[in-house]
Amino acid sequence: MQITSLAELDRVADEARKLVTKRALVSAGAAVVPVPGADLLVDANILTKLLPDINQRFGLSKDQVEQLEPDRAKQIFLIAANLGNGVIGRSITRRIVTALVRRVAARYATKSVLRFVPFAGQVAAAGISFGAMKLVGNSHIDDCYETVKRTLV
Repeated sequence: MQITSLAELDRVADEARKLVTKRALVSAGAAVVPVPGADLLVDANILTKLLPDINQRFGLSKDQVEQLEPDRAKQIFLIAANLGNGVIGRSITRRIVTALVRRVAARYATKSVLRFVPFAGQVAAAGISFGAMKLVGNSHIDDCYETVKRTLV
């Protein structure tokens, strides 16, 4: 799908943000489970599916970008690189997801410790997990939005 107007771009961004919120709630639910590393595994799985879905919605998946005219594809990669986003127009691998999770590693470390404090710690861990997932997802949406916006004629 190619986005051709700012109104359409705004609609896609709104839908993507709702999707991120839903996935962040799943992440928060996983954070409550007091099994070491389970939440990180769930978050990695969520991001491995979420980021390509966001790319697809914005017309920036690997397959979609490969089908563009070479100059337009090059422009998209250049904009994404300038934004510091190595996910736009590329395959999403576990290595890439791990790098994204490292951006919010301090939150994950805090969440891991808090989860073992009865009730209040689990609530705090869920909140941190929700916030971290929202941060990564919404940051990617912002980059996709800006990339498409700069290519609109």
